[in-house]
Amino acid sequence: MDKKSLIGLLLITAIVFGFSMYNAKQAEKYMAAHPEEFEQVAESAESNVTQVEQQAAVFETAMNDSLANVAMVAQYGENLVAASRRQAESFTVENDVMKITFSTRGGAVEGVELKDYGRYQGGQIQMFKEGTNKFALQFYYKRNLREMLITTSDYAFEVVKNEVLADGGHQVVMRLAFDADAYMDYIYTLQQDSYMIDYDVNFVGMREGMMADSELVFDWKNTSLQNEQGYKNENTYTTLSYMFPNAKKISDLGMSEVKRGGGTKSKSVQTKVDWFAFKQQFFSSVFVAQEQFQNADFSYRTHEEGTGMIKDFSAVVSVPFSPNQTEYDFDFYFGPNKYSVLKEFQKESGEDLQMEKLVPLGGWLVGWVNRWMVIPVFDFLSKYIGNIGIVILILTILIKALIYPLTHKSYMSSAKIRALKPEIDALNAKYPRQEDALKKQQAQMELYKQCGVNPMGGCLPMLIQFPFLVAMFRFFPASIELRGQSFLWAKDLSSYDAIVNLPFNIPWYGDHISLFALLMVIVMFFYSKITYEQQSAAGGQEMPGMKFMMVYMMPIMMLLWFNGYASGLCYYYLLSQIITIIQYTAFRYGVDESKLRTKLLSSKKNVKKSKWQQRLEEIQRQQMELQRQQAKQQRK
Repeated sequence: MDKKSLIGLLLITAIVFGFSMYNAKQAEKYMAAHPEEFEQVAESAESNVTQVEQQAAVFETAMNDSLANVAMVAQYGENLVAASRRQAESFTVENDVMKITFSTRGGAVEGVELKDYGRYQGGQIQMFKEGTNKFALQFYYKRNLREMLITTSDYAFEVVKNEVLADGGHQVVMRLAFDADAYMDYIYTLQQDSYMIDYDVNFVGMREGMMADSELVFDWKNTSLQNEQGYKNENTYTTLSYMFPNAKKISDLGMSEVKRGGGTKSKSVQTKVDWFAFKQQFFSSVFVAQEQFQNADFSYRTHEEGTGMIKDFSAVVSVPFSPNQTEYDFDFYFGPNKYSVLKEFQKESGEDLQMEKLVPLGGWLVGWVNRWMVIPVFDFLSKYIGNIGIVILILTILIKALIYPLTHKSYMSSAKIRALKPEIDALNAKYPRQEDALKKQQAQMELYKQCGVNPMGGCLPMLIQFPFLVAMFRFFPASIELRGQSFLWAKDLSSYDAIVNLPFNIPWYGDHISLFALLMVIVMFFYSKITYEQQSAAGGQEMPGMKFMMVYMMPIMMLLWFNGYASGLCYYYLLSQIITIIQYTAFRYGVDESKLRTKLLSSKKNVKKSKWQQRLEEIQRQQMELQRQQAKQQRK
């Protein structure tokens, strides 16, 4: 490098260094004069760094999601992955009697509202609490040599059909696609005026993926609301019921205890079941298998009083899967526990489903009285008489007229025994000693035979009337026909008629006063008193304390028991006892017991004893002799 070049390079270096020093000093002066601008520049620089870091994190997450998505698509297929991410939608379908809300999430029923029935608390009947109905179908499906457990509630179906049918019904078809030519359809069909929903599950193009030894498992859960006035009575009738094929009676988990914390009950059934029901007092949600469930796990949990809910229901049932079968038929029933409505439903084969057994009518004898006598008469009268209180009055009169011959026979038997009271008193005077009790009894029986009096004649007619009393006891609390029907001061004949709500709870009685129950007990007191006096007039020797039990204790127990029962039932028993008292009063004044006594004594005759009577008397004589010997030894 020559001398000129070296001098030029040094000058350039000096100029650059000097200019840098000058700029630095100028920058310091400017920063001192304008510090806020430089803070903004620093923050902007930091923000740029943060933004770059966030973009890097997003990129990394996207890469991971992309890899996971590729893995999911490879295992489940694009259709199922899309269905799992699809936003669920809800829509409503109606017929004449109910409103059904469907959700594409799981292709299931989301809510059911009954149009003709309201809740005591207000509003229409909801078959289960909103948001609690969970329904899922589970099965194994094989794709790309990998087995997958499919749970339909994890996916949103697509609605491929939602239209009104030519007959006025409605059909909804929701589809879950597995591959391009493989999908599962849920087909719901509603008739125009029916509480039954036909529910079909169709598998299309899925034969290769379905496991041959698999089964279809349905998992159904929901929570029942308190719909009636009294929690205790509604809880008593709310349970999980199920029906075995060809069974004569319904099975259930029984009632739960009303206690703090509720009660839980469960049962595993390893045999076939036609249908099961989440049964409330007056309404039921029923799931029916046309070809029967092969096993089931049932359970419920009871909510505490005051929560507005009754029970959490759960049922897990299964049906066998066959690769050759692509269509499976089921039915849902969401509606009232009304005998005439439930009786109509049959299987497609024509076999009776026996769903009417959801209405608790009693055992074979009591149930027979209800099914063939009480219900037909009640339904017939209800068609022409709008006031249910009047219907109950007429029904009571008809029942009393039907059993009138038995009532009359019972009274005449008691009247004959009262007419012979002087003769009975004479026998008591003749055999005053305790050790002669057997002789006195024999003499009384001989007197009754000679006069043609059957001492048990008053018991048998009363025993025959007993099924009618029990039939009414079972019919009224379970009869939806009484629900919401008012009469006099009672607003709902299916529940108690509280005229006074107490600010405290009386053990075994409750926190209210039911007027029909109170009137029933008052009339029962007078009826019991009349009955006891008639028995005493007949010369009967009552056990110590019998008067207290019959006249006082029994009415008190009935008051404690019936205060929370259906007012329609108390009203019926009130009418029944009033009519009985009127009948007995008419009998008493219509029968001259002095003339009856003369007639009995005039027809008195020697009755030839049979060999069996002779042997019985010989045994009695031997017992008397043995007692006499024992008494003699004791005196020694």
